[in-house]
Amino acid sequence: MEYASKPRVAVLIPAFNEEDALPFVLATIPKQWVRHIIVCDNGSTDRTAEIARLMGATVVRAARRGYGSACLAGMAYLKQLPDVEQPEVVVFLDADYADDPNDLPKVAEPVLDGSQDLVIGSRLQGEMEPGAMSLPQRFGNWLAPLLIRLFFGQRFTDLGPFRAIRWDKLQQLNMRDPDYGWTVEMQIKAALQGLRCTEVPVHYRKRVAGRSKVSGTIKGIILAGTKILSLIFWHYFQHRRQQRSQANVTRKT
Repeated sequence: MEYASKPRVAVLIPAFNEEDALPFVLATIPKQWVRHIIVCDNGSTDRTAEIARLMGATVVRAARRGYGSACLAGMAYLKQLPDVEQPEVVVFLDADYADDPNDLPKVAEPVLDGSQDLVIGSRLQGEMEPGAMSLPQRFGNWLAPLLIRLFFGQRFTDLGPFRAIRWDKLQQLNMRDPDYGWTVEMQIKAALQGLRCTEVPVHYRKRVAGRSKVSGTIKGIILAGTKILSLIFWHYFQHRRQQRSQANVTRKT
């Protein structure tokens, strides 16, 4: 699809000490597709914020450490923009250059054309570089989508961070998780609210430098896995409780 002017797309990039990888991400984003590029600095101690500004991105600071906190800071920035500057679509993209920003049109277009509300870039459906995902990551990306399908009736293959969502729908989800549960919270709430969801295959490779803050350590793997599973089960039991309550009200009337 070609547009007479740039689509109202904002890209939010959570970043923590990604001075080596971030320049590749910012240089590769298809600029004709986006109006706002916001780097959500999560308390970096290197030159992440400086590099982002030098390369033309807007930098917002997250007061609290955590992936979800960085995303929430980016959303808070978008909310304070004038109505005419607010996006129609928000794309989330990690700063480690593991996802290929060239896939952005593929991820964003189903939302831009109105056919979908949420699009997940599926690493498992796309081309993945050998060793790009650890065994625990692969297991988690099998188990969590399976539980989401069983509990909430929505099919996903991945919890991939590269995703696009309508801005009004994102605000409607009332996102809260400040840490590792951000992606799964979005997908669960999208399923519960009946959003139109789909996946598209994306390219995935090893990060440019350093190790993942989550999958790169045993502690990160345990904390992320625990948080993701606890969120799934918490939302499931909350949903069941609401269903029982509504059934009781229906019977009484």
